[in-house]
Amino acid sequence: MPDTPFGFQLPGGQPPDPNDPRQMQQFMAQLQQLLAAPGSGPVNWDLARQVAASQLAAEGDPSVNPHEWHTVEESLRVADLWLESSSTFPSGIRTSAAWNRNEWIYRTLDVWRKLCDPVAGRMVGAMGDLVPPEARSQLGPMHAMMTTLGGALFGGQLGQALGSLATEVLSASDIGLPLGPAGTAALLPANIRAYGSGLELPEEEVRLYVALREAAHQRLFEHVPWLRGHVLAAVETYASGITVNREAIEDALGRVDPMNPESMQEIAMEGIFTPEDTPAQQASLARIETVLALIEGWVCHVVDSAAGERLPNVVKLAEAFRRRRAAGGPAEQTFAALVGLELRPRRLREAAALWAALDTHRGIDGRDALWSHPDLLPSDDDFADPEAFAQAKTDFDLGDIDFGGDPPQQPEPPEPPTDGPR
Repeated sequence: MPDTPFGFQLPGGQPPDPNDPRQMQQFMAQLQQLLAAPGSGPVNWDLARQVAASQLAAEGDPSVNPHEWHTVEESLRVADLWLESSSTFPSGIRTSAAWNRNEWIYRTLDVWRKLCDPVAGRMVGAMGDLVPPEARSQLGPMHAMMTTLGGALFGGQLGQALGSLATEVLSASDIGLPLGPAGTAALLPANIRAYGSGLELPEEEVRLYVALREAAHQRLFEHVPWLRGHVLAAVETYASGITVNREAIEDALGRVDPMNPESMQEIAMEGIFTPEDTPAQQASLARIETVLALIEGWVCHVVDSAAGERLPNVVKLAEAFRRRRAAGGPAEQTFAALVGLELRPRRLREAAALWAALDTHRGIDGRDALWSHPDLLPSDDDFADPEAFAQAKTDFDLGDIDFGGDPPQQPEPPEPPTDGPR
């Protein structure tokens, strides 16, 4: 975690000394400038990027060297070849990339904005509501400052969560959401190396398995046109229904000492967001959990089919990744506390068994044809009896399904500075 409020540092990368009046004056000027520029949304995303970058600078962010670029590109190429016999969908990779941790944040920030702004808007609005309505006309600047402070608080906390998550993710699609640019398959060599050492398995095997998972995600999201928007819309709908605990906000703000900027670092957003226990919110959560499980279950089944006789440690790798996705890491748990939503597939094993049963009874074409429309996908109830679902309703026409259409082009963000080759 940064040692300064929201991760602020003075030029040169050093935190301000609370006992040095000159440094604290410089720090307060930086903070005042921040609060004077709230940005265009409920989250101060400039601050989030700054905090994440500061955290990664403290923890280390190894640059990607040319050899790593080559091995990542080769692993993704091999993975795509192996998947040809395991999936109806053609390759979804238009660009291969090796990212460091900062670049993962940069490349995925647009999607995080879509996911987090609905929740942040509710929190920031609740902070503004702490100013009594009858006093807002007289305290206009203070009301605006409360809103800006809310965006800064959320941005700072979110930056810490993204900075932590950047040290854990292995690829662009690692948490099951289409976070990166469409058609871009990316691996994070430093994180793969660290994860592989913990498994005590050869790094090459771990990298190939991650590449298979990334290539499978890319095939699915690239050639199922409705899926990307469906997943993101489901998360946004759930987030927009989350309520805000005003008492928790008041308690958090009560711990801020204006004379001690470091007190702002102690504010935690955990507990501020509470899901509404309404039928609509429960249904929204069920849709998210089901589609995440179906995506992850399909990827696990397809990858294990492709790697079965090619990777000596495929059984150990498959079990390790299932446990990893089902449990979620510390950073995922922090993110869940911030936005009130856990992004992990709770019924992953059942979903994988269902896709395997479909493969057995309908073949690869029949299995993958279910992705042609959301109404064809298994429901949560179907997880209980995969065999019955797989043997039912096999009379739809596969001829009208286009698995190879060109997806709509999306603009790429500007290239960030990077140490790796392009």
